[in-house]
Amino acid sequence: MRKAARILAGLAAFAMLSAQSAPDPRNPSCPAEPDWGPSERMTLTARDVDGTRVLIAQGIIDSTLPNRLQAILNEDEMIAEIWLKSRGGNANAGNQAGRVIRSIPGMLTRIPAGWTCFSACNFVFMGGDRRHVEPGGIFMVHMFTHTSDRSIINESVLDGTKATTELIADIEQSSALLASEDNDFLIRMGISRKLLTEVMYRQQAVRTDENPSTRYCLSQEEVRKYNVMPEERQL
Repeated sequence: MRKAARILAGLAAFAMLSAQSAPDPRNPSCPAEPDWGPSERMTLTARDVDGTRVLIAQGIIDSTLPNRLQAILNEDEMIAEIWLKSRGGNANAGNQAGRVIRSIPGMLTRIPAGWTCFSACNFVFMGGDRRHVEPGGIFMVHMFTHTSDRSIINESVLDGTKATTELIADIEQSSALLASEDNDFLIRMGISRKLLTEVMYRQQAVRTDENPSTRYCLSQEEVRKYNVMPEERQL
């Protein structure tokens, strides 16, 4: 009975992974149903996996993440890997969390098969001194903007032209600052700047009828090309 239960559980897990891996017909580079974790604050859970101390990080990135991450890494010096699954969140917090990880020599960040690391999660992942995207792991990117909440702009439009102009100016200034920070971060982490210029900033910020997808998922060849996963340090 136990053997049968294990077989059924394995088949269920395989079916789930297959569904997640099915390509999106609107965007074949990405899965139709990415597994990017829960829609709540990122949790940090330390576990032993095959003799390695691993930190499982999954959920939405918020402003508290850098401090919480620093605290758990200080408390548990045996942590050797950080596994990531997230739909993103606070961009500045993602950059800061990446710097926290980089402060620990030799720390490896990993996107396991079937897991998705999107948006701000990209920058947390890139903080790893060593980085590994498993075959079937999804490094998903998009055009980085100051806000994706279009309702904010819509409300401002109702307030009149002056309010709209001021909001757009604020967003443009903040976006420019964030772009500069992203560029500096990539250089410091040893990532090719072409990841921004050739991939991230070429994605659409909003959906259109002609291009309904604003996301792009890097292939195994591309994560090596842009040094997201350094060729000489694969595990």
